[in-house]
Amino acid sequence: MENRSLVILGSNRKNSLTEAITRKALQQTEFDMIDLLDHKIAHYNYDGHYPAGDEFEAIISKTLPYNNIIFATPVYWYSMSGVMKVFFDRLTDLITIKKDLGRGLRGKSASMIAVGADTTIPDGFEVPFKHTAAYLGLQYKGCTYYPTKTQPNYNK
Repeated sequence: MENRSLVILGSNRKNSLTEAITRKALQQTEFDMIDLLDHKIAHYNYDGHYPAGDEFEAIISKTLPYNNIIFATPVYWYSMSGVMKVFFDRLTDLITIKKDLGRGLRGKSASMIAVGADTTIPDGFEVPFKHTAAYLGLQYKGCTYYPTKTQPNYNK
């Protein structure tokens, strides 16, 4: 899977505009997609005990074979979506209780696709992605922003 990218989709609805834009933007790229809505991910807690059926570790394990990870999220209130935020909060597990999984991400690249209504990406939007990538040893490759008010209909 070294040549394929992995998209981690964090839209709060199925068949979203963010998914359509991501698929169109990557149509020349070989990629697989994990839609966070298809998985149960408990909110982060400090004791590291999660309910049965929590799938965060399984998602990270599926991520490890890929060299390029693309986070795709709509812009909600000038930040990533709620489902993506829950996923990002759980990355804390990779530096505390699941360090072996966290180490497996080092050296990989990460980038973003963001979709929002504003003509430009909100100030500070990339900060959590940049700092998280640096903390986990990922090479942050930047963000591509798609403003929906000035773009064509991506569902076509």
